[in-house]
Amino acid sequence: MGERIRVLVAEDQDELRDSLCELVSATPDMVLVGRARDGREAVDGALRLRPDVVLMDIRMPVVDGLEATRLILDSAAGARVVVLTTFDLDEYVYEALRVGATGFLLKNAGVAEILRALRTVHRGDALLAPEVTRRVVAEFAARRTGARARFDALTAREREVVAAIVRGLSNEEVAAELFLSRATVKTYLSRLFDKLEVRDRTQLVVLAYESGFVAGPR
Repeated sequence: MGERIRVLVAEDQDELRDSLCELVSATPDMVLVGRARDGREAVDGALRLRPDVVLMDIRMPVVDGLEATRLILDSAAGARVVVLTTFDLDEYVYEALRVGATGFLLKNAGVAEILRALRTVHRGDALLAPEVTRRVVAEFAARRTGARARFDALTAREREVVAAIVRGLSNEEVAAELFLSRATVKTYLSRLFDKLEVRDRTQLVVLAYESGFVAGPR
């Protein structure tokens, strides 16, 4: 077995926090490095324990989950953050994506979905559930910024890659659809992140909707 995924669970509801911690602890390729009852504990824990992934309740006491997410991602902790929410249409979730959260899960997500999310994020991919992410972004992306100009400057092939990522395709699926190697897809993504000034795939999707490059569902 390779190196285990280091997880910090930040959730203010005792029962749910305990359940998530037990799930992580019982999974062979994961290790629970800490738990937090509020946003301040989450930030302190991320800086001290250096988890690979933080599961963050978006509505936390003391320091809210949005601010805690921003503080963790702005620090040198190196963790990725997946936000937990009760609502699939929640402006706080949208803002969490904007500050750099890798994605989000609904609190009623099943065990398999939670574990898949942790593994997906750990290997460097964003947790993009198109049927949910698209609705959140479309709901709160009425603002139009100068971002559209950045998309207009992309090449035709770069636009195709963006469109595939917005649809939630993995690197392997993008490669197969566009007849590219996986290494070439990674090169395109790195270039797109630089050109569009985004941190990862999730922010790229948010920006695509926000700029109007991709239309939200009607």
